[in-house]
This record gives sequence, structure tokens and C-alpha cells, in this order.
Amino acid sequence: MTRRPTRLVRVLSSALAAGTLVATAACSSGGDSDGSRSSGVTASPAARKQPTLSPTTSPASTLTESGAQTALITAADIEDGWTQVKDTEAENWHDSLLIGTVDVSDFLTAKADAADCRRLMDSLFDDDLLGKPSGANALRGFTQGDSRLLYQVAAYDRTDPQGALNWMAKLPDECDQFTMTENGEQRTVQVIDTSLPDVGDAREGLRVTVKGESGGEDATLTLDVAAVRVGNNAITVTAGGLDGDEHDSVEQAVQLGTQRLKDVLAGKSPAASPGEIE
Repeated sequence: MTRRPTRLVRVLSSALAAGTLVATAACSSGGDSDGSRSSGVTASPAARKQPTLSPTTSPASTLTESGAQTALITAADIEDGWTQVKDTEAENWHDSLLIGTVDVSDFLTAKADAADCRRLMDSLFDDDLLGKPSGANALRGFTQGDSRLLYQVAAYDRTDPQGALNWMAKLPDECDQFTMTENGEQRTVQVIDTSLPDVGDAREGLRVTVKGESGGEDATLTLDVAAVRVGNNAITVTAGGLDGDEHDSVEQAVQLGTQRLKDVLAGKSPAASPGEIE
């Protein structure tokens, strides 16, 4: 179904060669993350990502602020030349391509589907894909060329992260392609389902592609997004930029990051990152 442009990207701070780049999704640690607000991954069956009903994955303790920090991944966990940045820098990443007004006429069920697609774009911009954490949370950012990766660990004690995962699961159908408009410029957005390692109690992966203009030239922003639930806690990863495909790094972050979170919740010390083992 063809769609016309709608709302997208946020303004990325600092030195990015082309101007607008990806701001990875995650909530700021200890405060409001104020962001005033297709590419070649084959869609995977939704059934593969349904909740894993296994009591062995249930957390043994409440996630603390120090525990959330300990559960964060390092550059060694994702390899591929990523460099960790200061937390204050990661909290302020914004990509202007994520900003825009969603074209309601693109949708069969109009307002309902359009609202979900607008929520997706807003949550990517505001770093709250699963909603605002109700408990401890921590984030860490990494850069590689013109790409960014934002990793978050958070507790959702008074909210239901599974509800947000269920919402994510329907986005490839409801928001498969639509348009956004910002300042008279149209952008085409595509959302597809992506595969993730079979970890945690439940998981969802998406690839969001935004095509528009940056600095007067054609530009494509590609974001790989993943969320994994472990009890009432979750990790979220957003990675990408104008350079495109970062799916492999997201898979690595999910695979090792989920185990780190489970270890912390069980009162164990997370295993050393691969790059730290001599």
C-alpha cells in the first residue's frame, strides 16, 4: 500500500557529517529524557517472539539503580569498533528525521493505526519505547562512524512492559509504510519485523526506515530496535543512522545484555565481556 510522508527524526547533536542522524531510543537515567519533543532484514513470524513461559527466567530480586548500571553492556559486548560516549552525550542525542505529522489517509483504519505509528515515532524520539520506567533505570551510548547505539536497562514495577511488547508486535502490519510531513517536506517510513535471539521472557525487534531529505540531499535513516522483557524489567536497544544496517550489533547487545540483567537480578556478578577475556 502506498503512503505519503509523515512525521520523523530528531536532531542529532554534535559532529555528524551529513547533518541528521539517528538518536537511539532509551530513557535518561534519573530524569526526564527531554527531546522536545527497508532494507534487507527478513520479517520473522510473530509467534517466534511470544512470551516464554519459563519460571527459571523470573527475576529473583528488585532491580536497583546500581544493579541497572551493572547490567549495562560495554563496547566489548558489541564489538565492531563501537566507542562508548559520556552518558550526558547519549541522553541528548536527537534525530530530526523522526519528527513530522503522520498522514492519516495512508491507513485502512485511519485514526487508530495512525495513532500507533505516531506513538512509535514519538517514542523513538523521546527514548521511551516501552514507556517511562517506574523503577531503576540506566542507559549507555556508543558511536561508530555516523551510527549511534543506545542501550537501556529499566524496571517497570508499576507498569506492564508486556503490554508495550504486544503493541510493538502489531506495528509491522499497522505501520508497514506511511508518510510524514515536516515543514513541507515529505518522508516515507517503513516498519518491518526483525529476528532476535531467543532470550528473556519475551522479545520484539523492528527495523524502522525513514527516507527524506537532509541538508537538501536525499537521506535514509535506518534504525534497528529491540526490546527484551525479563520479569517486570526490560532492556531496549536502538541502533543505526545514515550508514544503515546495525542489526548484528543489536543481536549481540540483546544476547549478552539479557544474560547480564538476569545475573544481576539473581545476585550474581555478570560474566566478563568477550573482549575483556584474555
